[in-house]
Amino acid sequence: MAHVEPFPRSVDDPAPSMFAKRRLVCRNCGLSRESKGGGVHFFRGTGQAVDPYFHEPLFLQTETRHGWLWAYNPEHLELIRQFVQASLREHAPWHEPGRRMTAVARLPTWIKRARNRAEVLRAIERIRASLME
Repeated sequence: MAHVEPFPRSVDDPAPSMFAKRRLVCRNCGLSRESKGGGVHFFRGTGQAVDPYFHEPLFLQTETRHGWLWAYNPEHLELIRQFVQASLREHAPWHEPGRRMTAVARLPTWIKRARNRAEVLRAIERIRASLME
């Protein structure tokens, strides 16, 4: 289970931007790769999701009969779980028709549907179980 982190920088460099160089690190096997920086390509399709910097398959993903459920990290997975598990989903006070750029608003419709709640929660539990291995 590798993770992507900002490339180490000198003290006088500004804070890393989304387009800065990144490093892929696996503490289990010792793999380490560096990105060239400058390009981020977020996953926007069907099938297995890949990370935006190295285009490697995400570790936190599983397939359901509706499609692939994936998360970038355990915190992202927990956000999805909390949203799906909620029986009442209220809009945030700043929600307006033209401002739907939140992570939850961009979830596929099949994840948001109440009739798929049990299946999505089972898939999330499968992903969480893979973290414990």
